[in-house]
Amino acid sequence: MEILEKAQKMLEKYPLCNHCLGRQFALLGYGLENEKRGEALKLLLTMKGHQLALSEEKTGFSILKTLASNGAFDMAAEILRRMKKKAGEKHVCHLCEGSFELIDKLVNRSRRKLKDYEYTTFLVGVELPIEIEEREDEFRAEFEIAHGESMRNEFSRSMGKKLSEATGKLAEYKRPDLVVLVNPFTEQVTLQVNPLYIAGRYRKLTRRIPQSKWVCVKCRGKGCPRCNWTGKMYPESVEEIVAGPTLEKTSGEDVSFHAAGREDIDARMLGRGRPFVIEVKKPKKRFINLRELAKTINNQAQGKVKVLGLRFGDKDLVRRLKKTEAAEKLYKAVVEFGREVSDKELETVEKTLTNAVVHQKTPRRVLHRRADMVREKYIYEAKIKRLAPNGAELRIRCQGGLYIKELITGDEGRTDPSLAKILSTKAEPITLDVLNVILKGPEK
Repeated sequence: MEILEKAQKMLEKYPLCNHCLGRQFALLGYGLENEKRGEALKLLLTMKGHQLALSEEKTGFSILKTLASNGAFDMAAEILRRMKKKAGEKHVCHLCEGSFELIDKLVNRSRRKLKDYEYTTFLVGVELPIEIEEREDEFRAEFEIAHGESMRNEFSRSMGKKLSEATGKLAEYKRPDLVVLVNPFTEQVTLQVNPLYIAGRYRKLTRRIPQSKWVCVKCRGKGCPRCNWTGKMYPESVEEIVAGPTLEKTSGEDVSFHAAGREDIDARMLGRGRPFVIEVKKPKKRFINLRELAKTINNQAQGKVKVLGLRFGDKDLVRRLKKTEAAEKLYKAVVEFGREVSDKELETVEKTLTNAVVHQKTPRRVLHRRADMVREKYIYEAKIKRLAPNGAELRIRCQGGLYIKELITGDEGRTDPSLAKILSTKAEPITLDVLNVILKGPEK
């Protein structure tokens, strides 16, 4: 069936606006919007009808009447008027119900909502009522549409183009800063503000601060005498120290804190620091000075925490960061033994633990939140230095996920080998520090 013949049959059965008629042939031609494509088809059909009508062919008048009513085409109505024929009433489009006429109104409404946000890129998402989508599907099946596109696509593209012109911002389909969700049938416009990701490393320079906020185990955050009505087990955390200034600078609603593993509460994180990404939810401000943010965080942290190398990231960086939780790490622990130990015994510790595979059953202290299983972890190098007759400094370079405290104590036999087992004496960690988190490849 020829294009004009198919377009004519569509209009004979259903009223269609220029957008909805042209959309059925969207993949034919190049550089033409569907509205113009539909207008061109109606123009050609009007010329065909006019030619036949001038020859007193009844089909010519029928085509013109169809275009004047179902096509709402003014030229066809004017020709009929000049030929002393009735044109009939214009009908609302069967598919879009005239909603394409609302695009300018929806663009203006979107601009008003966007004015409170900083952004570089956006995407227009379109929500359509189910009955409208089903109606379009039935129409496409009835006329065996092979070169058309969906109403959703056309709305999104048309609005995106006009909104880009109005705001000077770029329409981005893969990773937009925000999404404008539009329902052209209810005229509702909502914003989906995508997160802002800021990556860096942190040093934790003091003990007794957890990495993330710990909700009180008794009241579950509601506040009780045990937590001094704070709802928290600890007054502050690395997450909160970083999040406070970040939320203030970005005017965000909330944050999620992601890191390459975690250190114990009583362990410091030294050296280059631990890689992290802070995910800011629904930020109103994105164009922030990260050097100023780092300075503010570090000043407010009062020497307890320091952030370094802040840079903007994305969701993929969070995924990669989660995969680095088992990255190689360097630890330093001060150990106290239950008796005096000899130099030879310390040498035995070094030799036994260097290039050792440690079989570690989930430590008792974390059984409430970790599955009870045996994990194999590798130690690349162990160095031990005497500090006292019954004390030493232990440095361990190992695979991430190895519990160092239990490597020292043995955890009642749940970790093998351990310092306590090698020396056949009690061994206790006095202090523990993470000196380095070693990632392979660039952190980008």
